[in-house]
Amino acid sequence: MSFLIGLLTVVMVLDCLLLILLVLIQLPKKEAGAGIAFGGSAADALFGAGSGNVLTKATKYATVAFFLLLLVLGYLQSQYYHKSVTDLRNRLAQQAQPGGLPITPAPAESPAAAPAMSNVLTTTALTTTNLPVTAPPSAPPAPEPPK
Repeated sequence: MSFLIGLLTVVMVLDCLLLILLVLIQLPKKEAGAGIAFGGSAADALFGAGSGNVLTKATKYATVAFFLLLLVLGYLQSQYYHKSVTDLRNRLAQQAQPGGLPITPAPAESPAAAPAMSNVLTTTALTTTNLPVTAPPSAPPAPEPPK
């Protein structure tokens, strides 16, 4: 189903681009607006004088296709994601039941047994921490300045 959703999404993007193009090249009703700003008068020369009817019909069909694709994609995505959540809930409920999926207990290890390699930090001695360094106790005190 995800392939169909992806395919219809690509078709919808192409339909959007077609709609943008059709709206921009349509002939304006008056000599103003976005049609003339983006070369609407060139559409007369390119498509002929009666092209307004053809472009209007094509715009209507592309708009209907856009809304149909929108509804179909919305329905398919809601079914796809609702199904995924329902399957997950069913699997979790099945594991929680006493007769559900068998859960094998982990083998018991002695507390002294530790893995040879680990990414867990080990404790360090107090001298290697970020405490401020103090003078060793055997150092003689500094002489007092004369008064």
